[in-house]
Amino acid sequence: MPVEVKICGLTRADDAEFADAAGAAYLGVIFAGGPRERSPAEARATLAGRRARRVGVFASQSEAEIADIASVVGLHVIQLHGDADPERIGAVRAATGLEIWAVVRTADGVLPEHVDDVAEVADALLIDALAPGVLGGTGRVVPWARLGESLDEMTVGHRIVLAGGLTPENVAEAIRYVSPMIVDVSSGVESAPGVKDSARIRAFIAAVRATSDLSE
Repeated sequence: MPVEVKICGLTRADDAEFADAAGAAYLGVIFAGGPRERSPAEARATLAGRRARRVGVFASQSEAEIADIASVVGLHVIQLHGDADPERIGAVRAATGLEIWAVVRTADGVLPEHVDDVAEVADALLIDALAPGVLGGTGRVVPWARLGESLDEMTVGHRIVLAGGLTPENVAEAIRYVSPMIVDVSSGVESAPGVKDSARIRAFIAAVRATSDLSE
């Protein structure tokens, strides 16, 4: 299957429209703090009318609050940072009825011991670079070769979303090592935090599509 693209950290309707038209399969908005955070009303306006599936990024909100925001924005996927353990994943799924992506962060490419338990419950594992004090959007790169080895060692089947410092220039190499189903980019296609660069979005999607062409 071709690798799909998620453009995350969207703050402007024009950027979401361009990413959608360019072929992104997922569009992400942030409710977990940082310079790209949006209110539910802002996120709804940013994503309204798009073809791509809408992803909301959450951290410590309650299950009820996540469900309320998901309803307002019309989300398809909940991306859970923080303590995304099996109990938390199950509670958020029960509250929202939506697909859940659990975020696992690593500084050295080695996955935490509990990752099999999380993979068994979540609809996907989103793997991002660990950066102290922030949840994501730092531009830090995950060590892809070691991560690929860690994924091979898992005992549970997994659907992988790869994030962490991806750019149009390096995404093909990351895909070669990790073989994700989805790649997730934010700062790598920006001219400023939350301001997407249309040329870089186009280049990123083209680079991802080229990897599928090479595998045929």
